[in-house]
Amino acid sequence: MQFAFRHAPPWRGAAISVPTAAIMFLAIAPFVVDFAAADRRGFAVFALAGVLYPAAVTILSMESNRRMGPNVAGAVGNTAPLFAVLTALLVLGEHLRPMQAFGIVGIVGGITLLSLDRMRETGRWPLWLLIVPLAGAVVRGVAPPVVKIGLAWWPDALAATTIGYAVSATVLSIAARVRAGGRLPPAPPAGRMWFALIGVCNGLSVLLIYAALLRAPVTLVAPLFAAYPLVTMALTRTLLRHEPFDARIVAGVAATVAGVVMLIAGH
Repeated sequence: MQFAFRHAPPWRGAAISVPTAAIMFLAIAPFVVDFAAADRRGFAVFALAGVLYPAAVTILSMESNRRMGPNVAGAVGNTAPLFAVLTALLVLGEHLRPMQAFGIVGIVGGITLLSLDRMRETGRWPLWLLIVPLAGAVVRGVAPPVVKIGLAWWPDALAATTIGYAVSATVLSIAARVRAGGRLPPAPPAGRMWFALIGVCNGLSVLLIYAALLRAPVTLVAPLFAAYPLVTMALTRTLLRHEPFDARIVAGVAATVAGVVMLIAGH
């Protein structure tokens, strides 16, 4: 993303990346999705999930980044799996074994350690503004259980992803035009390329998450997905060489990996 943000701001990039993924899925869906098995209830739930993620999460993330900076916003966003698990327990009736609970604590604790430097963001802002990134974390956490409900009626991960991204693309395109005053400013070709690539990667990750939700409970899928900063950190260190490697990083990686192992072993 850092390469993409050199060419266009996040709000403009979101109006490129999400529609790109939506077009990709809409092009694939007629050949893969079994529309004969379509369910109106599932369609409605997938559309609602599209309003939540990535649309609402993206808007809340951009607002929290603008007001508080990306570091604090990203660190608070790490609490999303806790809300996903809590929603799954209360709404879906899923159960959590002790080892799974310890695994989730390990994952969230490890990611928090990896993000401690983010909490040192400079700048002055009122404490109540934490509501904005926290709301983004809640919405991101609620989205997987919502999709899980829809998949019970229409068990098709690609259908869920296609419908969700089509709705998200519409919402974010409208939001970007409102912010731009009616007409979107042109983005340079390099920026369009990077944001399109981001959209494809994010879209495929969402498809894989929804496919996993077909086969596994939210209490397993959401915390495992939360471990993605390990990959981000590795790529950042490899490509940008900005990531320091100290005791905090070692402890964060160890705690996250141990949490993943306990979560899977306890399932």
